[in-house]
Amino acid sequence: MSFLTELINSVMDDDLREQLHDRMEIVVHKIKFMEKVPVACLTIENEIHAPLDHLIELAGGELVNDPMLAKVLIYFEYQTGIAALMGKIVPSLSPDWPAVSYNRVYLVDDTKILAKEPQDVVACLEDIAEMLHPGYFVFGNEGESWVNMQ
Repeated sequence: MSFLTELINSVMDDDLREQLHDRMEIVVHKIKFMEKVPVACLTIENEIHAPLDHLIELAGGELVNDPMLAKVLIYFEYQTGIAALMGKIVPSLSPDWPAVSYNRVYLVDDTKILAKEPQDVVACLEDIAEMLHPGYFVFGNEGESWVNMQ
């Protein structure tokens, strides 16, 4: 049983619990038929950052420790919003990284991601699935909880 399933099972409201399970299962089922996407989650210092690892894997990502191997880069920094991330990340991006040339660099706002509320964690799973598989998932949080650096 994944940590997310356990977290969802802790919800007391039966309807909400069922809704969250359904949302998670939609993502998990759909990505079963897709190739894994090499992903690196980084801090503003371009160091590997692990807090989203489980959600990245659940959303169809294959974690890599080198930005040169990643087709997707996700920048996430504790207590740092998108605007602050953008100002600090741009100078440190290497044009040689595949994710940069593919325009697959994403900034994630920290305000709700690690809140540990089941609905926030499920929303984060959906957001990561949308980042990794654009066009297959559209949950509508781009611009609010995450952005593409394009």
